[in-house]
Amino acid sequence: MRAIAIITPGGPDVLQLVDAPKPVPGLGEVLIRVAAAGVNRPDVFQRKGVYPPPPGASPLPGLEVAGTIAECGDGVRDWKPGDRICALTPGGGYAEFCIAVAAHCLPIPDGWSDIEAASIPETAFTVWGNVFQRARLKAGESILIHGGTSGIGVMAIQLARAMSAIPFATAGTAAKCQACLDLGAESAVNYREQDFTAEILAATGGRGVDVVLDMVGGPYFPKNLEVLAPEGRLVQIATLQGAKVELDLRIMMAKRVTLTGSTLRPQSNEAKAAIATALRRQAWPHLDARRVRPVIHEVFPLERAADAHRLMEAGEHIGKIILTTR
Repeated sequence: MRAIAIITPGGPDVLQLVDAPKPVPGLGEVLIRVAAAGVNRPDVFQRKGVYPPPPGASPLPGLEVAGTIAECGDGVRDWKPGDRICALTPGGGYAEFCIAVAAHCLPIPDGWSDIEAASIPETAFTVWGNVFQRARLKAGESILIHGGTSGIGVMAIQLARAMSAIPFATAGTAAKCQACLDLGAESAVNYREQDFTAEILAATGGRGVDVVLDMVGGPYFPKNLEVLAPEGRLVQIATLQGAKVELDLRIMMAKRVTLTGSTLRPQSNEAKAAIATALRRQAWPHLDARRVRPVIHEVFPLERAADAHRLMEAGEHIGKIILTTR
């Protein structure tokens, strides 16, 4: 099969099209004939050599795919060859065939194309696991979503609104802020021109928000604490501007703040299966009805994976970047 391999850690040019053996599904796994694969920030980190795949996972990049099941391993009961699915993978998505745990697969929502469906799994699992399970966002509560036009951001805004919460967002240009509003954000702050803390406090009458979803870290940490309401929850999913922060415990105690966060890839198969079950039950009806819709910025053929990574690192995209195998 054709696949994209990381020849050595480095820049986008280390992504090379290679011939690779077609993988074989094991117990509880399926082999997917990949039509499209999502490009995500963790793929960039893996390419740079700072986010290695877990033991036993494919060394090829790619954490989410959509396509059809080509073969089922032993013990798979819920799927059969020919089923159209999208799936969270431990790696290997940048290829014509990919292995996924059967319990981490979901049906492609009604009317969605393979390209659209490939934009779902990594972002949906991340948002659901962090915003609705860890941070316990409820109907009527508010959430500030940093990076509102990232793949995570567009999913978080839409899911929050679909679940009757009130999403606010930050983004880096006027056009991106407008995109956040179009997706359902109550308001959007241009962080390059405005103080998001002051703007969000003003928009909430000084109360602040119940949840902050942050992938920035570093200098955002004290601002996030300031913008949280009493009993607020800060959920950290990345540290793009620094992992080391200083915490004033008095603020945490006075507001009774909960600090939490996670990374998705190292979690157990059982934990990811539980997220998939919750997504199918609670989120998928909104995707089927297109109350949560795909936001695709650009589609590249598999052999242009390096260009897709350049676009990802430029940070100019709104929504998802997708690779196709045909």
